[in-house]
Amino acid sequence: MYDAIGLAGVAAIIAAYFLLQSDRVRYDDYSYLFLNGAGAALILVSLVYAFNLAAFVMEAIWVGISIYGAVKRWRREQG
Repeated sequence: MYDAIGLAGVAAIIAAYFLLQSDRVRYDDYSYLFLNGAGAALILVSLVYAFNLAAFVMEAIWVGISIYGAVKRWRREQG
């Protein structure tokens, strides 16, 4: 089950990157930020089963950067 969750996370991150590279989303679109953040969070869940410190650190930072990007966009929209 944890492998499936992790693979869903990988699929989300790859989908986000493909959408960005194919000009279907912008780097600051909420959909792009959500796919990246959710993908990294799903990978973090999978690491509960098979912990890897390097992967955990990378994915935790990935989630943080995605949240930062969403907050930055939201603040810009607020004026």
